[in-house]
Amino acid sequence: METWILDDLLELTIQLQQIPAPTFHEAERAQFLRERFIADSLTSVEIDPTGNVFGCLKGRGDCRPLIISAHLDTVFPEDTDLTVHRMPGAIQGPGIGDNSLGVAGLLGLLWSLRSRPGIDLLPGDLWLVANTGEEGLGNLRGMRSLVERFGSDVLAYLVLEGMSFGQVFNRGLGVQRYRIQVETPGGHSWVDYGKPSAVHELTALANRLVGLPLPKKPRTTLNIGVISGGTTINTIASKAYLELDLRSENVDALADLTDKVQRQVQLVQREQVHAECTLIGQRPAGKISSRHPLVLLAQRCLEAQGVPAPLNIGSTDANVPLSLGLPAVCVGLTRGSGAHTLQEHIQIAPLSQGLAQLVMLVQGAFRDLPKV
Repeated sequence: METWILDDLLELTIQLQQIPAPTFHEAERAQFLRERFIADSLTSVEIDPTGNVFGCLKGRGDCRPLIISAHLDTVFPEDTDLTVHRMPGAIQGPGIGDNSLGVAGLLGLLWSLRSRPGIDLLPGDLWLVANTGEEGLGNLRGMRSLVERFGSDVLAYLVLEGMSFGQVFNRGLGVQRYRIQVETPGGHSWVDYGKPSAVHELTALANRLVGLPLPKKPRTTLNIGVISGGTTINTIASKAYLELDLRSENVDALADLTDKVQRQVQLVQREQVHAECTLIGQRPAGKISSRHPLVLLAQRCLEAQGVPAPLNIGSTDANVPLSLGLPAVCVGLTRGSGAHTLQEHIQIAPLSQGLAQLVMLVQGAFRDLPKV
């Protein structure tokens, strides 16, 4: 891998990281990337109504297109301090790996391909897409729109993450997200003492939810990520809510856990206490066989870099095509840690291997996957 490509890739990563891009507010970062796509002579550059940024490297048209995507959004609010710290062998900054590096990797791939002979001989179109709504309650809206646009008429969907180097995700983890709200008449903490409090009812419910038995196999999790309610310290709360994230490797286990949660919510109901459970997000489960040509190719590309290639399950944009039975994998560019924290950082050394892996994966997809 040429040194200038890695240097420019890291510089672009930092430029992207410095542009706030919370879920539903990715427009400024999208516009920046649109201008970079144009400057790098991609064709059919556009931002669609969902906020996804598209650019195409035209091929000969001998086969279906290949789609490479990376999500634009981060988990950090717009007022987050995005200061970057360069350390020996690493770069630290909120969102640097998840997913500023992944987005920058779209252009890193382009530069790498163009630095090699025969770039004009790609059999089909290569679409580079930076999509919205992967994090939080984005509900994979950008990827859903992308798959609606191209459907099954593609070689494959390759999803790029910044910090997942060394793994091949061929399975999509099922996720259900709910907002549970409790309402009561409320009142004064002294005068109306004894009347039901929405906060008290909700916290008691939360305690029962976290006490639900969860199977270790298939791995299944429950997390209360947000809880809020009440108005003042001396008011019996009339409203309170929590947001709940349920995940499982197994569709039936996830459905069973969902039923248990909903039964617990119903137990809250009584005179002057109303509880409601609303679905606010859903990530469909899906997978392709470990023997699928795309999966085997992705593993070979990692092994060619001297890196073991375990298969894994995750909650990524790949969930959408996988749930529809379409060929898709998620791969990463480097290693790192602290994702979704202010201490997030990426390692620099594995980046050359990660980019080389991606180049091999693209070239191999055009060579080995069914053309029609």
